[in-house]
Amino acid sequence: MKKSLKFILIGIIGIVIGFVGGRFIRVQPAPMDHSQMGMGDQMSSMTTSIKDLKGDEFDKKFLEEMIVHHQGAVDMARLVLKNSQREELKALASDIVSAQTKEISMMKEWLKTWFAPAGTKKK
Repeated sequence: MKKSLKFILIGIIGIVIGFVGGRFIRVQPAPMDHSQMGMGDQMSSMTTSIKDLKGDEFDKKFLEEMIVHHQGAVDMARLVLKNSQREELKALASDIVSAQTKEISMMKEWLKTWFAPAGTKKK
């Protein structure tokens, strides 16, 4: 067999193997930062990140994800206060800022209290 025909056959075989193999092997995309996702994607990502965890590992990750989630709601609500003309939306936004800011503080305190490095936990 001539060298050039041999190289062509090897190339074709490589392409076929790559194509067929690619159909069976799925490469997972790198996880996106929450700022790169839509809200539905963020919630799905947050849920996925904790679904297989248990105990303290679950509790800590849940709190961390909820802080991010609540902060997103507070940021959006502040935009409503700044940009909306509707009093009903402004009232809702004000309630969201108030309630979720308190909850963020509470969750941050729990993180410090429950998961601080050894020797630094509050009593």
